[in-house]
Amino acid sequence: MEIEQLEKVASQVRRDIVRMVHGCQSGHPGGSLGCTELLVALYFERMKLKENDGKVVFDMDGRDEDLFFLSNGHISPVWYSVLARRGYFPVSELATFRKLDSRLQGHPTTHEHLEGIRIASGSLGQGLSVALGAATAKKLNNDKGIVYVLMGDGEQQEGQVWEAATFAPHHQVDNLIAFIDLNGQQIDGPTVKVMNNRDLGAKYEAFGWEVISIEEGNDMAAVAKGLYEAKGRLGHGRPIMVLLHTGMGYGVDFMMGSHKWHGVAPNDEQLAAALAQLDETLGDY
Repeated sequence: MEIEQLEKVASQVRRDIVRMVHGCQSGHPGGSLGCTELLVALYFERMKLKENDGKVVFDMDGRDEDLFFLSNGHISPVWYSVLARRGYFPVSELATFRKLDSRLQGHPTTHEHLEGIRIASGSLGQGLSVALGAATAKKLNNDKGIVYVLMGDGEQQEGQVWEAATFAPHHQVDNLIAFIDLNGQQIDGPTVKVMNNRDLGAKYEAFGWEVISIEEGNDMAAVAKGLYEAKGRLGHGRPIMVLLHTGMGYGVDFMMGSHKWHGVAPNDEQLAAALAQLDETLGDY
């Protein structure tokens, strides 16, 4: 896709996010809005997916295709929207988000058999370990697929992250691209006040990772360029860490930059104000 086309998809995904969270009056809009460009660029441009006659085909094994794991599972609205818009399941199913008997739980789960979901996530700190297992399996199987994983910056306060960070370069897991969503916010406030991560790039470099920074993580062209660069550095004995600088709540002016929108749903008036800022490009569900 051209950048302009990707931007149109991103606008619709943002509409989906605020409508989904409003519809059940529960969920996490802030981080979802901030990571929209990344997930749209991955699924609509960068990732190699299994397809049959132009339609996405999903299986749990994921052989001979690229895989994505969402470690910060609370931003499920953006993932569900992107999966639906990419054709994994009907877009109309987005209306069931967080409702009884829905496959679209607040945090992704596998027992719902939702296409695109391979692990239950949202218990922070676990996604990098899972991604490493999948990437290692691909190497053992001579599978050329790439494994991607997204984590939050607040999530870097979890100890399991750093066990995985040690494992990856030691075992030369060089078919892995990890992302940290650096929006500087977590549920209780700014990350620098809750638990200062300090220089994450220097930390990962000290652990043996190759580090790339995307300074404009809400600019589609910058994200696409960063993904191209990250892929080009694979296969040289080191995992890749991408520091993705985003804005919490990006795209909706009254949500931007505040931890208060980490996990709060908009009311009717706020929904209308948000939708007025986001073009309907693919049709609302």
